Amino acid sequence: MAVYTQIDREQLARFLTDYDVGDLIDFAGIAQGVENSNYRVQTTKNLYILTLYEKRVAKSDLPFFVALMDHAAANNVPVPSTIMDKQGQSIKHLCGKPACLIEHMAGNTIDRPNADLAHKGGAALGGLHKALSNFNKVRPNSMGPKEWQRLAGICEQRLTDITQGEEIELTQTLHNILNQWPQDLPQSAIHADLFPDNLMTVEGEVSGIIDVYFACTDFRAYDLAVMHSAWCFDDEGGHFNADISANLLKGYAAIINLGEQEIAALPLLCQGASIRFFLSRAYDWLNTSADALVTPKNPMAYWRRLEFYSDTANAHIFSGALNNG
Repeated sequence: MAVYTQIDREQLARFLTDYDVGDLIDFAGIAQGVENSNYRVQTTKNLYILTLYEKRVAKSDLPFFVALMDHAAANNVPVPSTIMDKQGQSIKHLCGKPACLIEHMAGNTIDRPNADLAHKGGAALGGLHKALSNFNKVRPNSMGPKEWQRLAGICEQRLTDITQGEEIELTQTLHNILNQWPQDLPQSAIHADLFPDNLMTVEGEVSGIIDVYFACTDFRAYDLAVMHSAWCFDDEGGHFNADISANLLKGYAAIINLGEQEIAALPLLCQGASIRFFLSRAYDWLNTSADALVTPKNPMAYWRRLEFYSDTANAHIFSGALNNG
């Protein structure tokens, strides 16, 4: 979450008159995150989140995201549902941007999960997948392999600005991953971005899954790979936490039984997840202006993850935890 579009009190108060949410008491921007503009909005009835969708979220994708949130919430997954206005509309406009008023989820986001929370987080992802197994809307993965190729073409000529002296072979590595990429694993709607700061907790318990704006239709095991790569390393990607990994995988396996083909594919799927975030971070690193509100994250932290997952000696971490989940 972040604030790119500024709103004033009069604009917001007028916007809220379209809803049955009471009168505006106070509001404040939420600084965390990178994609959209978010505000915490207190009214005489409740606390809400107002999201204004910036350039990375296409207006045409919003019905999918809204339907996914509402479907998951209706199936007892702690995902915030959208608030409809008096005319039954969820997607509105404010300051020239698409906007939604969304249920506020209690709790705090986390930076560094412990093993217990990793187990609960893995189970939360499993619960989300279970709830979305009968969700019938489809959205292609806009950050899938085709996009990796496009971003690689943009970033490749400036890799020395990114690598900080480390030697990498982007073209051959990407080719190897794409050449082996599976075609027939089980699919569903997935979150595709379940970093620790997209999980809300209250007193050590999961209270919410937020920020579904990369959600899409893809391999459910790939969603687990994205989460694994985000949760199981330090910020620089150089230290792998085996306890976090084992607990996250066992938490997921307590809800979803992955097939043998899915488990066997996880090292490759994790390589894909790593190169996906390496490339998106590399693009931001090279194209974010010095005076931007958001500081780009180090792409090399994900290259180091990729190297870990590429080492066949590490493949056992998946089969061991998931086959005994």
